[in-house]
Amino acid sequence: MTINKYQGSTKEEAIEKAKQELGPAAVILNVKEVKPKGMLRVFKGALFEVTAAMEEKEQQFENPRPALNTPLKMHESINLAADEKLNISNLQGKMHEEKKPQTSPQPDPDPLNLKEQKSETTSEGIERRLENLSNMLEKQFYAEGSQKDEKMEPKPANPEGFQFIKMLYRTLLENDVHEKYVNQIMDEAEKIMHNGSSVDYILSSVYQKMVLKFGQPDPIGLSGKKPKVIFFIGPTGVGKTTTIAKIASRYKVEHEKRVAFLTADTYRIAATEQLRIYANILDAPMSIIYTEDEMNEAIERVSDYDLIFVDTAGFSHRNEAQCQDMQKLIEGLEKKYEKEVYLVVSATTKYKDLLEIADIYKEIADYKLIFTKLDETTTFGNMLNIKLYSGAVLSYMTTGQNVPDDIEEFDTQKIVKQLLGGRQE
Repeated sequence: MTINKYQGSTKEEAIEKAKQELGPAAVILNVKEVKPKGMLRVFKGALFEVTAAMEEKEQQFENPRPALNTPLKMHESINLAADEKLNISNLQGKMHEEKKPQTSPQPDPDPLNLKEQKSETTSEGIERRLENLSNMLEKQFYAEGSQKDEKMEPKPANPEGFQFIKMLYRTLLENDVHEKYVNQIMDEAEKIMHNGSSVDYILSSVYQKMVLKFGQPDPIGLSGKKPKVIFFIGPTGVGKTTTIAKIASRYKVEHEKRVAFLTADTYRIAATEQLRIYANILDAPMSIIYTEDEMNEAIERVSDYDLIFVDTAGFSHRNEAQCQDMQKLIEGLEKKYEKEVYLVVSATTKYKDLLEIADIYKEIADYKLIFTKLDETTTFGNMLNIKLYSGAVLSYMTTGQNVPDDIEEFDTQKIVKQLLGGRQE
């Protein structure tokens, strides 16, 4: 993994420098503002510094479907069951018990001097480290640079490092990350631990790996060619219509783009009326379409607009006839128009159902992912699971019903911190 730092007068300028050197697939690990120092600081503006990474040979993940029906080979050094009931707040007591030698008649009650020094493998310890992740990344950045210059002998893993990895393992399972992916992440963490690395180094390395696995979010972009047609597909009840209104409002108000709406959701009258209300508020044209021919005719009428948002009917992914109709509609768009397809899924959907949804909609079109209803769940592991399973690019996430608020580009850093035990904002 290649990790470098870049500075610019704005965050966007620093990120652009990173992508110019590392390529468009570079992942931003951290962003911070660097204030000038010295006597002349009042005459200098602040700089923005980004830490960016590029995975040189990213590990390929196997299909997790067989693991749903067959027992997994457990992590040899961790040896935890995936369905074990966990309570993160009580892990300090559990780890304290695990450290006691089982064969000694008078075991040491505190082998790591926990009474004198609070263990850094508690959930509070992880929380504190995640809050200071910027400093941890900086330490690791310079540590990796020094390791390139001198050959270092491996050091034995310390007990605290092992217990910390054990805590991360349990925390990821508690956050519904699939056990197969947790084991793969922990394999990488254990390699670092066996080199005698500190807990800070282990956590920042795991954080970086997980950020890379999520990848850089890719929102709707404007190439200059008009119009761009954006299809929103997905199961019923995931919030497609509201998500369309949020995104359209952002482009209309903040970017001053001309937007138009089409709806093929003729199954629910309420959905049509809801979109019409949003269209009236934004002073944007709206058309109801039933076939691909009507769609192309409607697009032709607003061909000078920047973005055309197409709301589609939500249906069960098991309904083959409706899936075929959806595919026919998307493929029926005239070739002269640029298009993007976004699969909208709820973060509250069960993992097995998400696998089926990802597979079925992949047959309809290549898509980017939008996750909704993050405010209705406390675990976000399914977002990593489906990202790794489908290979689709992430784009947006929503956290409520307010339009145009409660939506943002997928915040990879925030989600990874929460998956590792950070406090939800």
